[in-house]
Amino acid sequence: MHYKFLIYISHSYSVPIGLPLEKEIIKRGYKVQWFSDIKEGHVALHSKENVLENIKDVIAYEPHIVLTATNEVPDFISGIKVQIFHGFLTYKRPEKKNGDAHFRIRGFFDLYCTQGPSTTTGFKRQQKQNPSFEVIETGWAKVDPLFPLEDVSTTSDLPTIFIASTFTPRLSLAYNAAVFNEIKKLSSTGQFKFMMVLHPKLPEDIKQKWHALNNEHFQYYDTTDLVPLFKKADIMFADTTSAIQEFLLQKKPVVTFNHTFNHNYLINISEASQIKESFKTALAKPQNLIKNIATFVAELHPYYDGKSSERIVDTTIEFLHKDKSYLKRKPLNLIRKYKIRKRLNYFTFKSYSKPYTKKRNL
Repeated sequence: MHYKFLIYISHSYSVPIGLPLEKEIIKRGYKVQWFSDIKEGHVALHSKENVLENIKDVIAYEPHIVLTATNEVPDFISGIKVQIFHGFLTYKRPEKKNGDAHFRIRGFFDLYCTQGPSTTTGFKRQQKQNPSFEVIETGWAKVDPLFPLEDVSTTSDLPTIFIASTFTPRLSLAYNAAVFNEIKKLSSTGQFKFMMVLHPKLPEDIKQKWHALNNEHFQYYDTTDLVPLFKKADIMFADTTSAIQEFLLQKKPVVTFNHTFNHNYLINISEASQIKESFKTALAKPQNLIKNIATFVAELHPYYDGKSSERIVDTTIEFLHKDKSYLKRKPLNLIRKYKIRKRLNYFTFKSYSKPYTKKRNL
């Protein structure tokens, strides 16, 4: 049977999530198109030829499977709606109802392809309260290019530190003047080599401020493709960005600045004056720290085969044909549905409240 897939995104940072999936879909001879519901993501797709220009084109395409790296997806387009996630759990703040922060159920998805036991458990718990969706653990497509892990020594004789930051002002190290000045000083000493990427949502003036640091030992990268940089780095310096979890899959240490929680798998500091010593500690790779990282990763994403995209495609095709009568109707969600229609400037009463099912061709 010939399947039609749609990769649905909003922001540019979701493109690396869809690329491994696109590769797997094309390898099997199926059709795949992309769509972004905002301009920033659409611009990021400018070099691709298989991009749908507007929501009317999406509807006319009639996808069988919608792979979604956003929190919401239009309920009025065809196909099973599959959440493939735009990041790992960040554990930025406590969630009153669910303990540690967990992804919220917004009532748009038929299937959650979860990343590992920590996400699967949370969704299974919520599924019992709202049995309108299925949960199947597959691993996360974005990190497929990270595997198999290679013991690649850095091209530099200096310890290489990858810096990343989230966009929320109160959580982001990119806004902190003391951190900026300390990294500026350290980059001039020749003791470390720095590579930096900032979140696309950060203001342009903040990006330009850090970009101006470029020198022999500091390089700013304007990219959303972080895996090549992960592989080159010895350690990471960050705040609460979800890139921390991606980096930890390599079982390399991470130093965080003012993280909300003092997780035992991170080296968390609160003063810029502590940065240099914390780097030295991380580079020494304390045995207990590495053990804690391994324990955390086993729950986060225990798949080291680089085949999560393959599992996602297999799982979604099987779910497409499966009898889903055991699932309840999705919640009405009238306000959220209206907001999606308003954002896309497309108003319709059509809504798939039950999961889309297609019979196999005999």
